Amino acid sequence: MTTADTRCSLAREAGGSVIRLAGSWRLSSIGELDAALRALGVAPGGIAPPVALDGGSLAEIDTAAALLVWRHLAAAGVPADAVSMRGFADAHARILELVRQRLHDAEPAAAPRPRGALASLGAAAVGLVALLHGHLDFLGRVLVELGRTVRKPSRLRGKELFAQFSQVCVSAIPVVALVTFLIGLVVAYLLGLQAEQYGANIFVVDGVALGLAREFSPLIVATIVAGRSGAAFTAQLGTMKLTEEIDAIRTLGLSAEQVLVVPRVLALVMSLPLLVFVGDVMGLLGAMTIAERMLDITPSTFVSRLHDALAPRHFVIGLAKAPAFALFIAVIGCRMGMSVSRDTRSIGMNTTSTVVQGIVAVILLDALFAVLLQELEL
Repeated sequence: MTTADTRCSLAREAGGSVIRLAGSWRLSSIGELDAALRALGVAPGGIAPPVALDGGSLAEIDTAAALLVWRHLAAAGVPADAVSMRGFADAHARILELVRQRLHDAEPAAAPRPRGALASLGAAAVGLVALLHGHLDFLGRVLVELGRTVRKPSRLRGKELFAQFSQVCVSAIPVVALVTFLIGLVVAYLLGLQAEQYGANIFVVDGVALGLAREFSPLIVATIVAGRSGAAFTAQLGTMKLTEEIDAIRTLGLSAEQVLVVPRVLALVMSLPLLVFVGDVMGLLGAMTIAERMLDITPSTFVSRLHDALAPRHFVIGLAKAPAFALFIAVIGCRMGMSVSRDTRSIGMNTTSTVVQGIVAVILLDALFAVLLQELEL
């Protein structure tokens, strides 16, 4: 059976369907060509596979007409890759093949199949292991650079260290002081509500002092620093990675970890104990304020009880946690910044990830310290 038109014809043969193109197929007559293909019956179910295009009578064809042919075949449910070509001049065949390839490249990727709960859990576990492996690898490289700096202090960039210390420590004092003052005030208030019922007002000093020195101040200050300085490290290094400044440093034969990471790590390790000390003092001042107004505990009585209740070891334990918190916050922040891809969107994603990872790392380390100190009976 054959259906004919001046420009094209469709022949249904035993081995499938053959569409013969004839004459001139150009953009100037695209309307007529479209009507001819529609009249030919190139529609879903109208063509028996397999399909072949015959160009033995074709005089000329351009990309617009070739695109029209492939689109009509696609609308008929015939994939372009399943159509063979025969009888075409080399130039005509190249045009049709070029358009077919461009259409194939422009096809949207198939949507991934939805994962089951078990597959999603497995993928998350693999991703977590890869993330931890990357952090440990980066931590090892940073420790190597720190060791080289200790052996040869002249490698340390003093100006960069001072600049980072000023940004991480000095500029963070106001927010740390305000937050810890309010935390001390709230904790003393809540403890005071319970202590008043039993006439044990003075023991509020014990609870506030121990809680602030050992747990609240280190944990809260580290959380603030993770959200503030950790995110800043990622944003700074991510921007440098995007603008190829890190590549330029390596091209000069320098270590990016030595130039960029070591000053930030050292600045944070030095800063966090100082910020924890500020947090201890301001938290106790907040507790002293509420104790005087609510519990009738004078400042002199508060200080006297504080001297008896707070052994130096509790204060030292809180300060000793700070360098460990700082090391992990700095390593996570710097590593996430150095792993930014060539995409501005990844800077924001990695910055957000840094804050989450930093806070989780601080909480896990604090829990580890609590178990360890309990075993050591400290």
